[in-house]
Amino acid sequence: MAVTAPVALCRVLACLLLAALLGACASRAAQGGDASAAGGQDGVASYYSDRHHGGKTASGERYDRDAMTAAHRSLPFGTRVRVRDLESGREVTVRINDRGPFVKGRIIDLSRAAAEQLHLIERGVAKVRVTPLD
Repeated sequence: MAVTAPVALCRVLACLLLAALLGACASRAAQGGDASAAGGQDGVASYYSDRHHGGKTASGERYDRDAMTAAHRSLPFGTRVRVRDLESGREVTVRINDRGPFVKGRIIDLSRAAAEQLHLIERGVAKVRVTPLD
């Protein structure tokens, strides 16, 4: 049975689409995966500069540097997460109320208060594990 040109083209396009989807999944896994996965998500944490204090977050709230909040790219607003510094073992619990960080390799931006509890202010960034609590 001969395959017509439109059918062959559809098969090629389907294969290309499948390859693109699989590549996207592999890329996500290489970046530390999703924080909702068992065991959490490992990556680099940073914190908001004070110039953002009082500005609106993606959730509509005002950023309060003294609140225990954070920005994450995909976790739902209101999700509470434990952030553990993998070097020091210090932990902090924060609530997701913003989107970000938008710097390659970083997985969470912490409020200043949360960063202070992790002793992150002096270092600027730290390798952490983010684990959803709710």
